[in-house]
Amino acid sequence: MLRMGIVSLMLLLVPAVGRAQEWTWPERGENLQVLPQDFPSERLSAVMRGFTRALGVRCSYCHVGEEGQPLNTYDFVSDDNPKKDIARTMYRMLGVVNDSLQTIDPSGPRRVNMWCHTCHRGLPRPATLAEELRDVRDEEGVEAAVALYRDLRNRFYGRGSYDFGENTLNELGYELLEEAPPDAIAVFQLNAEQFPESANAWDSLAEGTMRSGDRERAIEYYEKSLELDPDNENAKEKLKELRRGG
Repeated sequence: MLRMGIVSLMLLLVPAVGRAQEWTWPERGENLQVLPQDFPSERLSAVMRGFTRALGVRCSYCHVGEEGQPLNTYDFVSDDNPKKDIARTMYRMLGVVNDSLQTIDPSGPRRVNMWCHTCHRGLPRPATLAEELRDVRDEEGVEAAVALYRDLRNRFYGRGSYDFGENTLNELGYELLEEAPPDAIAVFQLNAEQFPESANAWDSLAEGTMRSGDRERAIEYYEKSLELDPDNENAKEKLKELRRGG
């Protein structure tokens, strides 16, 4: 939900103020279509700063202007950047969602509200990690997806933008197992690398290699899983089958 309500003339300001000392927030905004026409500059500034933090973007994402140039060169009133209108739509949608939430009896002491960061989590495109990886894999192959995982983990780990837990890769691996076993194995291998103490990660890698016909590696990986979790009954049964030649 790209709910940034970049409603108007104004920018997704952030660290740009220091670069353009000539530029100041106008007393009143122009071309406001979602926010009130008389929205004061201090509130407009707070809203726009909130959008930038929620989406991890800068002014040029939704406004007409060149990144790195002074803010006084931007045309904040213009609607030529199509993302501005998308933002307006998302802002309206945010209002509809919050209106609907008001009709629900709260389950806790505080009522739930939706905000830009609820879905965006510092990302302009609010997709899950699995969705991002699957899209890249479909377009560029599994090696590109693995590279993307490493890049995203390096940039976003600990920030809440993506779920880097082991289940994300495990579920993606099983999703790929039926259609492309080699790709699934690559994902399972990445998961075992990231979570070397997880018996389940090694169990999944063992299953992928077993289905691909690599009996020796499947035994190796099931043994690793059993070493980490001696109560793994699935690994015990699969090892019996594999050692019998089944």
